[in-house]
Amino acid sequence: MVLREYMARMDGQDPEKALELVEPGFRFLIALPGGERSGSSRDEFAAYIAGRRAVDRTHEIKRYAIDGDVETAYGFVVEKGVTTGAFLSAVQVSPVGLMARYQSFFTTEFDLVDRP
Repeated sequence: MVLREYMARMDGQDPEKALELVEPGFRFLIALPGGERSGSSRDEFAAYIAGRRAVDRTHEIKRYAIDGDVETAYGFVVEKGVTTGAFLSAVQVSPVGLMARYQSFFTTEFDLVDRP
C-alpha cells in the first residue's frame, strides 16, 4: 500500500521523505489544471517536490484499490479546510515495494463521487 504512504508523506511536514518510496528510474506524470509535470528519474521528481508551493494540504482518499502491481486512489484535495478539487492517482509498484511509475490527475471541475 505504497500509494497511501506516499500521499501521507507528501502531506506531511517533510514531503521530501516521499523520495524514499520511489525507484531511481521513477517515471511520473502529474496533470494539473495549469499543466502537466512529468519526469523519468528520482532526481526529476525531487525537483518537482522542491518546486511545489508550501500549503496546508491533505489528500483525503475516498476509494482505493489494488490489482496485482497497480494501486489506485480517488479522493479530494483539502487546503486549509476547503476542498479544492478531486484526484485520481495510480502507481505501479516495483518487485521491492517501491513506486516505479506514478500517474495522477487533479481537477477542480469534476467529482467522480460526491464530496463529503
